[in-house]
Amino acid sequence: MSSIAMKKKVLLMGKSGSGKTSMRSIIFANYIARDTRRLGATIDVEHSHVRFLGNLVLNLWDCGGQDTFMENYFTSQRDNIFRNVEVLIYVFDVESRELEKDMHYYQSCLEAILQNSPDAKVFCLVHKMDLVQEDQRDLIFTEREEDLRRLSRPLACTCFRTSIWDETLYKAWSSIVYELIPNVQQLETNLRNFAQIIEADEVLLFERATFLVISHYQCKEQRDAHRFEKISNIIKQFKLSCSKLAASFQSMEVRNSNFAAFIDVFTSNTYVMVIMSDPSIPSAATLINIRNARKHFEKLERVDGPKHSLHLRMR
Repeated sequence: MSSIAMKKKVLLMGKSGSGKTSMRSIIFANYIARDTRRLGATIDVEHSHVRFLGNLVLNLWDCGGQDTFMENYFTSQRDNIFRNVEVLIYVFDVESRELEKDMHYYQSCLEAILQNSPDAKVFCLVHKMDLVQEDQRDLIFTEREEDLRRLSRPLACTCFRTSIWDETLYKAWSSIVYELIPNVQQLETNLRNFAQIIEADEVLLFERATFLVISHYQCKEQRDAHRFEKISNIIKQFKLSCSKLAASFQSMEVRNSNFAAFIDVFTSNTYVMVIMSDPSIPSAATLINIRNARKHFEKLERVDGPKHSLHLRMR
């Protein structure tokens, strides 16, 4: 495998107390939500390098949101902060009492991005939505999303509602990371071939450390539109519970009268989840097919991976 890492610079910005470091710690450092209460404020910029899918390295800049730091980012540190950015993630506290100042800092970020990294993708996370009354969440998010899209022009921004207390955080970060994967179209093509060959209803590919969904293919319509991020959240919590008992999570099978779900280690950087509804296909056959596909998908994780498609013989 090539040893040359593909580094992608990701800026995580927003006012102090908006929840940036908490979400980063949950996704990348295996914190559970209640443990983030002991995290202190970020001072200036915290750098972390997260290896993701082998050669892809996320160069994550968690930027402290105190006023002094924010002003420095736009003046003395402007070129250093905003040069060569692949993704800007701006976090808004939905209950902030300084919304006008929040928007001012956000627009300053966009101006610096346009000047230094005009091709960067922009994501806005309207965070702490659990603090909003449930019957008001759709309305408040829609209004905030419209304002942000208008303020972001000529750049396009993608908005997500998030909370550290539910699966919405995984939905947002899966979508963000998806934009950074260099060979994602090829990965999806091969995942589709794999699903069709083994006659699966659905196949999901998870990044191994974070359990973010990085690719999927479905052959049948599913009722729950939020199932991916729910599965990410549940399995990540189960993995953490295993680690506390000095055990490691390897695989599981869940079966009822309607379907069988298999979650298994796939490559050195991924887990796979396969959903089967055909009762005539035994578990052993599905597990053998997962094993047979591993070597091919390992090659796909190389930056210069193969351009051919997957071919398996059914067992």
